[in-house]
Amino acid sequence: MTSYKKVVYLDADTIVVKSIEDLFKCGKFCGNLKHSERMNSGVMVVEPSETLFNDMIKKMDQLPSYTGGDQGFLNSYYSDFANSRVYEPDSPLTPEPATQRLSTLYNADVGLYMLANKWMVDEKELRIIHYTLGPLKPWDWFTAWLVKPVETWQDIRQKLEESLPGTGGGRNPHDQLVVKILFILPFCLLLFGYYQSCFQTDKELVSIRSLCAFARRARHKYKSEESLPSYSVLSNGHLKLPSYFGAIAVLVCFVSAGFSLAFAFAIIPRQVMPWTGLLLMLEWTFVAFFLLFGSYLRFVYRWGSISANHVGFSNSDSSENHMGPGHQRNMSDCDMDATFYWIGMASIATITVLLPTILGITALFTKLGLMVAGGIVLASFMTYAAEHLAISVFNKGQKYRNASRTRSFCF
Repeated sequence: MTSYKKVVYLDADTIVVKSIEDLFKCGKFCGNLKHSERMNSGVMVVEPSETLFNDMIKKMDQLPSYTGGDQGFLNSYYSDFANSRVYEPDSPLTPEPATQRLSTLYNADVGLYMLANKWMVDEKELRIIHYTLGPLKPWDWFTAWLVKPVETWQDIRQKLEESLPGTGGGRNPHDQLVVKILFILPFCLLLFGYYQSCFQTDKELVSIRSLCAFARRARHKYKSEESLPSYSVLSNGHLKLPSYFGAIAVLVCFVSAGFSLAFAFAIIPRQVMPWTGLLLMLEWTFVAFFLLFGSYLRFVYRWGSISANHVGFSNSDSSENHMGPGHQRNMSDCDMDATFYWIGMASIATITVLLPTILGITALFTKLGLMVAGGIVLASFMTYAAEHLAISVFNKGQKYRNASRTRSFCF
């Protein structure tokens, strides 16, 4: 690039927030010295020189590189860079020095910001922000929920003009199509599953009137004397559950949750807007978990039914549902206990993610601390819910073993 007098190089994970024209007045080679007392090559001012380039090529195999890349080599090539004078735009040096150090204003390290939760220089004078937090890059939607300075990146991104059709505001036409599909598909899966498990057995469920009746039955159930399944009860009548039954239910619950979260992260485009990414993550995590753990509960239900048939378990108590007049027996099919636990897990998970934002907390370690605390509460609730749901479903399988095979169990 010898046709240029000066070239300013910027890493892809930097953002210019104020004019940097004065950098072209810098010396032959300028860079920023980081806290490690090494030059960071994320922002550099160079004076193209074929002679200098050829000399670097000759010494590539001779000089060590602590990074294995350009930054380590340049630190070895300019071994005395730490002793260079700081570049001052208003006080140019004559003659022009071979190397000069750029102030932090031209290479503001987000890593240093996160330590003190503030910039260590005048924020109004910042020229370039450098997002150096390893894998936490500003174009990834989830980084905005952890690192406050990413707001600057996203604000500038949304102001970008359209360079290609559909790219205005930093959008990607392909990602927009994928987002629409990802948003609609979970609802289709849930509706299909609901139709398969409930509509085929009771066509009345399609009407709003019967849905209201369903809500009234749920209210009646929790006002009645019937309590939630006891945590310590591991048997039903003559059938005793295995001692490891609860542990397996908890294990399946956590494996389902972990897989669901990983799956959600894998399918969401990383460059979508932060709110879009968060909503899609919650939606897909909940739906995937609902389907996975729900499948396990269906298996437990059938296990209970088969076990009851094997030992000739009495089904005489299957009508004891504590219902009021006019309530049909199939109220148990859409279990209110299960609904309570599903909503509880979803609510705690959502609050855990959003609580730092709701409270206006910006410090990274405080955010992580709150999320860890919320995660412990969620894990405790999931442990309790998983065992109770499994026991409840097993019991229902025993009670309804003689029910018609066309009748589905709706979770």
